[in-house]
Amino acid sequence: MSKRRLTVARLEKGGKRFEIFVDVEKAWLFKSGEQINIRDIVEGEFIYYDARQGLKASEGELKKFFGTSDPYQVAELILRKGELLLTSEQRRELIEAKRRQIIEFIARNAVDPRTNTPIPPKRIELALQEAKVGVDPFQPVETQVAEILKKLRMILPLKIARALVLVSSPPQYASKVRALASKMGKIVKESYGSDGSLNLELEIPAGMQSALIEKVAESTRGGGEVKLLRVE
Repeated sequence: MSKRRLTVARLEKGGKRFEIFVDVEKAWLFKSGEQINIRDIVEGEFIYYDARQGLKASEGELKKFFGTSDPYQVAELILRKGELLLTSEQRRELIEAKRRQIIEFIARNAVDPRTNTPIPPKRIELALQEAKVGVDPFQPVETQVAEILKKLRMILPLKIARALVLVSSPPQYASKVRALASKMGKIVKESYGSDGSLNLELEIPAGMQSALIEKVAESTRGGGEVKLLRVE
């Protein structure tokens, strides 16, 4: 088992400082909006005035400033409202992870409006660098992407869109393709031929067209087909 990487979360309240030791990755995910049990994030059951020096906060002051002396309830408040004290390396790693999430989100949901074709992740990455886009490691992708798209559009033509595609499958792969399609998008319409062949109208994020084509081809040994109907 890999060793937990710890840092300090801090909250100033009523002129006093309260600190806890937390797992870096799990604390970051928690502050990014993921649902993680606070007991899996915090190291130990203590609230400190100064975590590095081991100066523990009194129960009386916890009740005074937080309304409870339960260390996990206090720890959750500190983590939600306070700041994570990160090393430069830790912050770089978290920013890079969030940047990858943003690139993946844009690649999945955006197309070139001139051709309605997906935009390669590498092209998006280069555009982010060229636009000098800043990334907040603690803000959800959905919160940041609107502003990021404004900057990217100055360099790279793109639009967030959904595609309606027609997916066809030979009878022997119909159930497999239907299961695949339901995971990748919303089935709008489906019909079966007299031989059991399948035709689906599927709504997907526009940037997923290439991935869908590849997966259908793989699932049907090249016998399936994906045809673009429209992009909206």
